[in-house]
Amino acid sequence: MSEADFLQLPDLAARSLGGSVVYANDEFFASRENLISPGAPAFDPAEFGHKGKVYDGWETRRRRESGHDFAVVRLGVPGVVEGVVIDTAWFTGNFPPFASVDGVNIEGYPSEQDLLDAPWETVLDRVALKGDTANVFTVDDDRRWTHLRLNIFPDGGVARFRVHGHARPDPAFLTGTIDLAALENGGDVVACSNRFYSSPRNIIGLGRSRHMGEGWENARRRDDGNDYVVIRLAGQGCVDHVEIDTSYFVGNAPGSARLSGIATEEDLSDESKWIELVPRTGLLPDCRHRFRVDSPTPVELVRLDVYPDGGIARLRVHGQLS
Repeated sequence: MSEADFLQLPDLAARSLGGSVVYANDEFFASRENLISPGAPAFDPAEFGHKGKVYDGWETRRRRESGHDFAVVRLGVPGVVEGVVIDTAWFTGNFPPFASVDGVNIEGYPSEQDLLDAPWETVLDRVALKGDTANVFTVDDDRRWTHLRLNIFPDGGVARFRVHGHARPDPAFLTGTIDLAALENGGDVVACSNRFYSSPRNIIGLGRSRHMGEGWENARRRDDGNDYVVIRLAGQGCVDHVEIDTSYFVGNAPGSARLSGIATEEDLSDESKWIELVPRTGLLPDCRHRFRVDSPTPVELVRLDVYPDGGIARLRVHGQLS
């Protein structure tokens, strides 16, 4: 997979998915938790603390002995890694010259000692880093990981660590009625007409949106068409009920919406194969809309059409895997 392709995939380590930096052998100058903070790293050249310059990242002290520093990240959703970004933004004279990434697949909730003793395997061999740069590396590995270990050689600062890939949740939890579209369950966006203001992937994220920026908002249309997003579900399943949430979209909610589904991805371009799950229905601004679905046909993908444009906070597609 190319760099341009994998950067479009979800960040499996993101806090919005439940990711966490669970251990670091050293975080003397700057906290390990900053590694997965949302947004770009900030920098104030005048900001100093008791231990020195304040950085928006993870920074270890200067090593005076052999070895190297490392931090362990628990992925918000286990998955297959297609590429990583090791961002050294603002670290110029104090960035690590080299890094590598290891992975492990451990079910349950391992302790720090469990992770230190785990049988780590190489995900990304040792690579050279540049300072003040988003260092991007593709990964050719189809194994599933629950935790990654970022190794830096020998020490230094990393602002952000992004882990792009495909979610592979434990199928034992995908029973009964679940949100088939949820990113945490393995759903993902495969097509979108317009993502001018914000990513359509936001609508299948965890929890409710907290403001307009945490939904999907397209540009204002000036033609006769409409905007849409296509989502591959966690697996083929029968839809029971749907939620289309326009929370925080007050003057820019869609006037109406329609949800349709298709049985297999191979039929994606065949308009005749799509079935209607929720007919075109008027939407209110800043409102959670719920719709029952009466269709026995399993679908693998759904398409949300909004008319003619406008913002959606969340889309929930509840059903059972078939």
